[in-house]
Amino acid sequence: MSANEPSATAWLDAVELQTGPDPQWTVLWLHGLGADGNDFAPIVPELVRQDWPALRFVFPHAPVRAVTINNGYRMRAWYDIVGMDFATRADAAGIDESMAQVEALIERERQRGVEPSRLLLAGFSQGGAITLALGTRRTQPLAGLIALSTYLPGMDVLDSFLAPASLAQPVFMAHGSGDPVIPQLHAERSAQAMRNAGYALEWHSYPMAHQVCAEEIRDLGDWMSARFAS
Repeated sequence: MSANEPSATAWLDAVELQTGPDPQWTVLWLHGLGADGNDFAPIVPELVRQDWPALRFVFPHAPVRAVTINNGYRMRAWYDIVGMDFATRADAAGIDESMAQVEALIERERQRGVEPSRLLLAGFSQGGAITLALGTRRTQPLAGLIALSTYLPGMDVLDSFLAPASLAQPVFMAHGSGDPVIPQLHAERSAQAMRNAGYALEWHSYPMAHQVCAEEIRDLGDWMSARFAS
């Protein structure tokens, strides 16, 4: 397990979809700020391919919390955003809490017969930040990390929390060149930091804003096909 072992047995509520009986793989997908687990459920029929094994998609709902940059308004969020400086904007305590909650979901999948080596952790925006933060700390590698329109919190001090075993995890990162929420520069810097550390990272950029596009879904599908084949 990761150093961020869950301290509670309660699991976050989630939307779940299965593409076939007795799934042997899980895709655990974290939504962005202000959304919920329903946000990416519609992507399943667009993404899934006929030759893939049976999958369980788990789309958890983040807790509701006050978000400082939104005038303290309470919404679903994986952590508080306290400012605009990407080096310090993410609430460290909130990230730790969310990582523990996601670890609990990973453990639940193990209890349901899906080992971490057959689990893909995905996330968009804030959810992607948790994906990368947790993924880089994993002492038991997952099947892969999918980070969309996001960045790695603490990218400049990656060496201080990097778990060497986590380098076995392949990474898919994609971003919009016109993203006004998380400028692509921060995603590029995160990707470079992870490559420098030794991750096998596949990078894609698309002419879009803070969103996903059909080309991105296609490229992600190709990457996932390679994971299932291995």
